[in-house]
This record gives sequence, structure tokens and C-alpha cells, in this order.
Amino acid sequence: MKLVPDPWWLSALLAAVLLFDAIVSIKPPAFIRNCLNGVNFPHDWWWTLIVIKLAATAGLVAGIWIPGVALAANVAVILYFLSASYAHIRARFLKQEFWMNCLGLLALSIIVLVFGFLI
Repeated sequence: MKLVPDPWWLSALLAAVLLFDAIVSIKPPAFIRNCLNGVNFPHDWWWTLIVIKLAATAGLVAGIWIPGVALAANVAVILYFLSASYAHIRARFLKQEFWMNCLGLLALSIIVLVFGFLI
């Protein structure tokens, strides 16, 4: 297992996607609102998801140079999207938002972990 991502651009790609997701979530479009409402996530807590995504972005970027940080951030992102998947399944909200957003970003996070740190 590597402690610094190789190739580095995989972590940078995941960071860019999470940064975009965080920025879009500031004034969420319908598909994000539908997703959060569909799993009954309290509106007063939506801001926490932005903070989590920004923290993950920072960790993924810093970890390009600081051993172990991107790996920890990548694992945390996987846990985040596993938790989100569980929330979707528990709420029986298995519409397009679940398959495209939640599982798509979970898949990307796993791909980055496997090809950036494990292989």
C-alpha cells in the first residue's frame, strides 16, 4: 500500500469532483434537493455536507505531498458515500439520484483508492 497517491491526478480528480459538488450544494439544484429530501435529511443540517466535502477536498489535495493524508481522506469519502447509500436504501429512495450521484461517487472513490493507493 502506498501512502502518497500514484498517480497523483486520481486524488486530484476526486478532489475536483468533491469541490464541484460542495460548491453546487451551496444553492442545491433540484436533483440534490430531491436526494436530501428523499432520505429525510434535515434541511438545517445540509450545510454539514458542504463542510465534509470541503474537508475531504483539502485532505485529498494536501495528501498529494503529505504521506497518508490523501489515503485517510479517500477512505473517509468512501465511508461517507457508503453511509449515504445506506440512508438511501433505508429510506427506500432508490431513484436516479441514488444511482447517478451516490453510487457514482462511491464508485469513483473506490476506483481512486484501488488505482491510486493499492495497485
